[in-house]
Amino acid sequence: MYAEFFSGLHRDPAEELATGFEEGHRGIVVLKGIQFSSICENHSLPFYGTAHIGYVPNGRVAGASKLARALDVLAKRPQIQERLTNQFVDLVYTTLKAERAALIMSATHMCMTLRGVKKLGSEIVTQASRGSLKTQPDARRDFLATLQEM
Repeated sequence: MYAEFFSGLHRDPAEELATGFEEGHRGIVVLKGIQFSSICENHSLPFYGTAHIGYVPNGRVAGASKLARALDVLAKRPQIQERLTNQFVDLVYTTLKAERAALIMSATHMCMTLRGVKKLGSEIVTQASRGSLKTQPDARRDFLATLQEM
């Protein structure tokens, strides 16, 4: 069981994005609803949720399954959600050499629902962006609007 939970410890998530396609597409690409699960390194309890990744390619795109697999590699390590969010958006931005990248993650943490405050239905939402999605409010609004339209 633990080998499965922590199967990402000795894997490089960039390898999942090594196979890509050279395309002329320069518009935003959004992969919405990627389910993930991880183990909180602070409490050793699971957290699970959904990730929405968006990026603007600089000529190179990755297959949707490759993005999901890369997230799984990072999630299958002892994690905290904030770090996982930053690691994944950094991976997409740097490995794909994207012009822009953004990520929103929403997760339920068993340390909040099973123990402690016992707040069923609570979620932690984290967000990170790179490139002009970080520096240009209009670009960020476009990404968020694309997520809401779906």
